[in-house]
Amino acid sequence: MRAWAVDRPGPAASHPLRLVERDVPVPGPRQIVVRVAACGVCRTDLHLAEGDLPPRRPLVVPGHEIVGFVEQLGEGATRFRVGQRVGIAWLARSCGVCRFCRAGRENLCTDPLFTGWDRDGGYAEHALADEDFAYPIPEGFGDEEAAPLLCAGIIGYRALRRSRVEPGGRLGIYGFGASAHITAQIALAEGTRVHVLTRSANARRLALDLGAESAGDAYDSPPEPLDAAILFAPVGSLVPVALSALDRGGRLAIAGIYLSEVPPLDYERHLFEERELCSVTANTRQDGLELLEAASRIPVRVTTTPYRFAEAAQALEDLAADRVDGAAVLRFD
Repeated sequence: MRAWAVDRPGPAASHPLRLVERDVPVPGPRQIVVRVAACGVCRTDLHLAEGDLPPRRPLVVPGHEIVGFVEQLGEGATRFRVGQRVGIAWLARSCGVCRFCRAGRENLCTDPLFTGWDRDGGYAEHALADEDFAYPIPEGFGDEEAAPLLCAGIIGYRALRRSRVEPGGRLGIYGFGASAHITAQIALAEGTRVHVLTRSANARRLALDLGAESAGDAYDSPPEPLDAAILFAPVGSLVPVALSALDRGGRLAIAGIYLSEVPPLDYERHLFEERELCSVTANTRQDGLELLEAASRIPVRVTTTPYRFAEAAQALEDLAADRVDGAAVLRFD
């Protein structure tokens, strides 16, 4: 099968991916092999390709927003049938026995595996998954629209919950790409007032079109104090900006796996009056199930920019340059 692998990490414009030939994976016990129909292009893939996120092994195949059809079942695999449409997300396996897994916090597992980092991902014609870590895809979403839900959606959903914003509250969203535009719709459906702050004029227009109260530049002040904020942009200099925008008792959740250096914080301006700062790490399977249910019920409108499989390098380059509206998605048709 054909696959794109991370060859020499470097700037996206240097084309760090290489097209390789791989054997179609063979499923082990309780595993499935999926013929990939679409794979979202996540900012985590960009961090991996550019070297911000060190590859776990040479020539790993990125991609963890995978939608496809079950082609093979391993021994004892009974959760899905051959031909069924499924999704494969970032969390590929958790140990199930560490104290975090036992407490229902498998996103903090001490011995996890991740799709597109430890295990080859979806920039390939086939992908392997443990059946317990795959998801049935709701009807109503095409392959292209469903793919971003599997990371952008799930991580955004977890970040929204970590922000602790309540219905009717005031939420600031910093950066407005694939994850943020899904998260904003869930927050709006819950009655939250959403203020978007992003450097992209196109993203600001999309935010307003989706129902945001306001949309300004990333370093602007929102028109009212915020009860909570989520930082999606991997820009550490926005941390004090977002903290300064919080009302007393507000909370900032940082959603990304990578963040550039955070400048020094001033206790009185940024943290006093019980303002809080927290991070978001991976996801639990329950996060994924809840997100897919909410996305189907609302329903969430997923904005995508499609690329052919052969255009994977261009998709990463466009993502790095903020030339993507909504979510970039590789298509395999």
